[in-house]
Amino acid sequence: MSDYQDILVSEPDAGVMTITLNRPAARNALCNNLLKELADCLDASINDERIAAVIITGGEKVFAAGADIKEMADLDAVGVLNDIRPTYWRRIAQYPKPIIAAVNGFALGGGCELMMHCDIVIAGDNAQFGQPEINLGIIPGAGGTQRLLRTVGKSMAMQLVLSGEFISAAQARDFGLVSEVTIPEMSYPRALTLAKSIARKPPIAIRLAKESLLKAYETTLETGLNLERKAFTLLAATDDRNEGIAAFMEKRRPAFKGK
Repeated sequence: MSDYQDILVSEPDAGVMTITLNRPAARNALCNNLLKELADCLDASINDERIAAVIITGGEKVFAAGADIKEMADLDAVGVLNDIRPTYWRRIAQYPKPIIAAVNGFALGGGCELMMHCDIVIAGDNAQFGQPEINLGIIPGAGGTQRLLRTVGKSMAMQLVLSGEFISAAQARDFGLVSEVTIPEMSYPRALTLAKSIARKPPIAIRLAKESLLKAYETTLETGLNLERKAFTLLAATDDRNEGIAAFMEKRRPAFKGK
């Protein structure tokens, strides 16, 4: 993989690429360059057939403690208006393959928003989540107010955004913000096991399933059901669908080829 300054990228392992946020001295604060490298890395992997799923992690101590406040402090209103960061966030959000976050320690502010850009979240029991931007006189600016409300509901989203308080991994699981909680040492191994399992599934079906699920955030139930049905119908034309049914009938493991 290409060399990066603020992220570490693994070679694909059984269909899984791991991206590790790599600014330990800054508790993985999301500076412009880190977000650019993350978006660039994801974009470069879209057409890489060796990669079926991605893990984003910050290691065992911290996921990302927020945005880079030093960079933010240098921007006036015009600078914020012209900020390139929203284009990086958009590219991350539009990534078509599954992304699993393995989260330990702080996932705050932009770190919590990055975690919410991922499709599945495995958290160590030392993880803490929050949107403390209000303490700086600002609000979340990378989707925090929108994704948080859609995930945890109005009352808890209001509490987190307006108070700046943190919640634990166990609370985050109870509110649907994360799917599983493990000991910190197991968050990445569990994410890797899950990612490898997903990577063995039919790629076209995985892509359309992710797209259909994400559309539920943005549209009415009726429109979402229509989109789901169209995706379901499209899959009937794939070789993988025929292989999956044949393997089930013949009681053998399917050999999916992404066609």
